[in-house]
Amino acid sequence: MIFDHIGVITDEKKEDEIWVEATRVWVTDYKKHPYKVEWLRYEPDSPVKGPVREMAHVAYRVENLKEASKDMKVLLEPFDVGFAVVGFYESEDGAVIEFIEYKEKGQKDE
Repeated sequence: MIFDHIGVITDEKKEDEIWVEATRVWVTDYKKHPYKVEWLRYEPDSPVKGPVREMAHVAYRVENLKEASKDMKVLLEPFDVGFAVVGFYESEDGAVIEFIEYKEKGQKDE
């Protein structure tokens, strides 16, 4: 498991936002942020509810989503974002965790 980024919820429009249709959210490219911060701005009709939409999350790169999330509460079922499959889970103490399984193993930051 390798740290990837932190996601922070906002209501403010950010420069160079990217649209994610599957979750109806605008996101920024955390690879361009000096501290790997991803800003998320959800549309009112987003299907995402609960902690994923209300709390910040910490994201980790994993080799296998299923193994990494074993015995964790699923907050958002895994979905394909093109370059990877991501899923959101809750840790034992209530933190929101995103696991990212990149399609190209060993993919490096840009």
